[in-house]
Amino acid sequence: MKILHATVLGKGEPLLILHGYFGMSDNWKTLGTKFSNNFEVHLIDQRNHGRSFHSSDFDYELLVEDLYHYIAYNKLEKVHLLGHSMGGKVAMLFAVTYPEYVHKLIVADIAPKYYEPHHQHILAALNAVNFSIHTSRKQVEDVLKIYVQEQGVLQFLLKNVYWKSKGQLAYRFNLQSLTENNSEVGEALPSFTHFEGKTLFLKGENSKYITKNDISLITAHFENAKIVTVKKAGHWLHAENPTQFYNEVVSFLS
Repeated sequence: MKILHATVLGKGEPLLILHGYFGMSDNWKTLGTKFSNNFEVHLIDQRNHGRSFHSSDFDYELLVEDLYHYIAYNKLEKVHLLGHSMGGKVAMLFAVTYPEYVHKLIVADIAPKYYEPHHQHILAALNAVNFSIHTSRKQVEDVLKIYVQEQGVLQFLLKNVYWKSKGQLAYRFNLQSLTENNSEVGEALPSFTHFEGKTLFLKGENSKYITKNDISLITAHFENAKIVTVKKAGHWLHAENPTQFYNEVVSFLS
């Protein structure tokens, strides 16, 4: 059985952090280090991302099982779970599937609903790079720039480019699997699933991922949910307003 790669920081109650689509645990290093003053923080790379194993199979049920095996392998009894975007979907499905393992749940800027596939331009950009021809970071960036104009998104994607061997760049994520299974990322939380524990939903003020119309669906699945807006932030709320994000999480968990 393959166990997810993770960086563990600090001591205390375990706080497991799940990154979003195309992300990795490194994206959470700054906040994770801060959280580690109070918690044992597990910054996890999910399958097909970061330094974790690659697989042609990719859906939320598998990501939940990966997390279950990680928790069992590390003999964790009860955890706080924080997930952003795709990681938030995994955290929600894990909480309704294995509620006995979850103390408190934090979902960052995603609702339990279905989302239309909307990463096509990012996938097109990533697939346009040919690492046998594009052999410098500058060349890779120039290709991605044709498709991705937002500087923040561009830098986020470039974090995944690394030197696989001397003179040979590659992506850390499994692009083929993520491309083939892209439709899985928008899947909704299954109907009539519930988590009774305390849950915090954090939404970016400038993000459209959680709307007023989603509140009734959120409370149908998570009866003890509280929804808080992170000011001056979009979908990457933890990066755009880390101070408020950190304060909301710590006050919720304490």
